[in-house]
Amino acid sequence: MSGSRITALGHYQPARVLTNEDLASMVDTSDAWITSRVGIRTRHIAGSDEPVDELAAHAAAKALAAAGRTPDGIDLVLVATSTAIDRSPNMAARVAARLGMPGPAVMDVNVVCAGFTHALATADHAVRAGGAHRVLVVGADKMSDVTDWTDRTTCVLVGDGAGAAVVEAAAPGTESGIGPVLWGSVPEMGNAVRIEGTPPRFAQEGQSVYRWATTRLPAFARRACEKAGLTPADLAAVVLHQANLRIVEPLARRIGAVNAVVARDVVDSGNTSAASIPLAFSKLVEQGAVSAGDPVLLFGFGGNLSYAGQVVRCP
Repeated sequence: MSGSRITALGHYQPARVLTNEDLASMVDTSDAWITSRVGIRTRHIAGSDEPVDELAAHAAAKALAAAGRTPDGIDLVLVATSTAIDRSPNMAARVAARLGMPGPAVMDVNVVCAGFTHALATADHAVRAGGAHRVLVVGADKMSDVTDWTDRTTCVLVGDGAGAAVVEAAAPGTESGIGPVLWGSVPEMGNAVRIEGTPPRFAQEGQSVYRWATTRLPAFARRACEKAGLTPADLAAVVLHQANLRIVEPLARRIGAVNAVVARDVVDSGNTSAASIPLAFSKLVEQGAVSAGDPVLLFGFGGNLSYAGQVVRCP
């Protein structure tokens, strides 16, 4: 069995930026109301001609280029998304087709906001078991498609985007760059975050999610560090699901990552669901906020109510 590592990251956001002032002209809200409650100032919104797989393919192409890899070298594509309109072909197959891949295994992972960290763990397991050597892992969501733009409690939260990682087998004798996953769910709270109905619409029990995330998740995150043989103080960065700045900041403090850079991409991008962690992580790398080899905690949580986290080494 061989461990795996992330060799490169990439991200993509649509060109259109929706500000809080723009939203104030659509619903009864204001910049002050939004920033005080969720910390978001802007979000990117895809057009009707920009489907989820296009967002995903742009991020994937950037990750492949950063890794110095070509599409024909990928043997497994995993796309974490909960906003695919069609059931088949799945998003992974559509991304593979857009990138001209000759014949990888293709699979979608729907764990909503925890989708990317679930998919990353799945990629690591596939490499360790010998089922894949090089995996493309993408988190992509077009939340604008499932949003009621007349509901000020939800429309102020969401954005569209994608982030991607290239995962490869670690060289023999070298340390694995993806730590053991800590994952699970709270089925009795499954309705706290949902995308359901016809047409599907995003809704949540905001206070329930806030209380659960800020009280229960710190212990889970510390256990993910323990599984990697580290303490929170060892972390160079913490990249949590970018749900709400009022969740991200207190959660990071309660984990005890006193020396870590904390991703706050939610301020500029909103809640992009499965895209939020790879999007924020890719930006930290691009900005030089973390260095190659640094330990970074990734932790997703949200729909189902599911969670998954692991410590990875920065590419």
